[in-house]
Amino acid sequence: MRARTRSTRRVVVLAAVASLGAGLLAGCADDSGDDNASGGTSGGGSGKTTITLGLFGTMGFKEAGLYTEYEKLHPDIKIAENVTERNENYYPALVNHLTTNSGLQDVQAIEVGNIAEVVATQASRFEDMSKVSGVSKSNWLDWKWAQATTKDGATIGLGTDVGPMALCYRKDLFQAAGLPTDRTEVGKLWAGDWNKFVTAGQQYKKKAKAGTFFMDSPGGLINAILSSEKEKFYDSSGEIIYKTNPAVKAAFDLTAKAAEDGLVQPQTQFQQSWDTTIANSKFATIACPPWMLGTIKGKAKPEDAGKWDVAVAPKSGNWGGSFLGVPKSGKHVKEAEALVTWLTAPEQQAKLFKVQGNFPSAPSTYTMAEVTGAKNEMTGDSPIGTVFSEAAKTTPVQVIGPKDQIIQQGLTDNGVILVTKGKSAAEAWQTATKTIDNNLDK
Repeated sequence: MRARTRSTRRVVVLAAVASLGAGLLAGCADDSGDDNASGGTSGGGSGKTTITLGLFGTMGFKEAGLYTEYEKLHPDIKIAENVTERNENYYPALVNHLTTNSGLQDVQAIEVGNIAEVVATQASRFEDMSKVSGVSKSNWLDWKWAQATTKDGATIGLGTDVGPMALCYRKDLFQAAGLPTDRTEVGKLWAGDWNKFVTAGQQYKKKAKAGTFFMDSPGGLINAILSSEKEKFYDSSGEIIYKTNPAVKAAFDLTAKAAEDGLVQPQTQFQQSWDTTIANSKFATIACPPWMLGTIKGKAKPEDAGKWDVAVAPKSGNWGGSFLGVPKSGKHVKEAEALVTWLTAPEQQAKLFKVQGNFPSAPSTYTMAEVTGAKNEMTGDSPIGTVFSEAAKTTPVQVIGPKDQIIQQGLTDNGVILVTKGKSAAEAWQTATKTIDNNLDK
């Protein structure tokens, strides 16, 4: 990250957005691709143009069959995605490529936690998607469009998904622990209060199946709690407030308590060891924005299909949401613009949700059958479209700052995880804040 003074950070343009799209998105795709690959090539003398996409996590386009569909519609096009599993590994490389204006893919994904910084500092490197044929601002939620738009009106990326928060849970593990399994009754266990969620975890632990935990990770818990706050790391004036915001400290302390009580796995999300705990049914709940269904589907064993369900979270919030931008230095700019326009069109967003669970940022999809009637094989007959739509309606508007990712990662990977390793909550908080402040000053 480039050096930036505290005073500059305070005045950097912030995106005050519906927190549907806020938070740290980190998925679970394999790091099989090289996101430093060149921008695009002609495919092996075949006469086809290869469009490359630099992505992070499981964004779902390939899994939902959208690449195959597009290639059939455009026989002269071949699509290749290069995926980095965790956004905190993807984003610094993207910043480096943007700064040097080299090594960029034809299409680059941008996570919502980074969009404010990219808009403020790197907009000149991207094509203005608002000028592309077939793109209409009205196709997107107003706040989603605004997130990727500069003061001068250039829109550097088109929105993909948003992340209204729910909680996914294992019905079989709840039943074994003597807890209700009906999604409505499960939601009542913790309605309105994250403290009630931890209390439910303590009830689970009393009769839990041996070797299982109530929740997947401390990072997942603190992320979920903070997603439901209007302000977390920045205030509306651009001031960094994470250390003085009582909501952040309360979320940290509640997560630390859950860790001390052995309710959360001693795992960091989206690491290989965490992946295996999904496959081996080692936890009963996970903070679950729609895209997490794709993660579960990709990592769980086939025999676990239908054992999951989705309940309303204690408070509405968000986690995730991304954009696709076209760098000006790409080898196939026009072809990339056409692909991004098609991938983010309402029809494709609806298909992506139906197959993969990524919730659309196009409001016209919310009454489409693909959304209202959506099912996921991992959650059986659960009306996921309805659950996430209802969460979306009550999610607060949240201020997103340029360094949200650094702060979030510090609280999770250098903070609450330490409590599972024997550190006190006070020690973990001190380590987290010191790490964050050091990284903010870089």
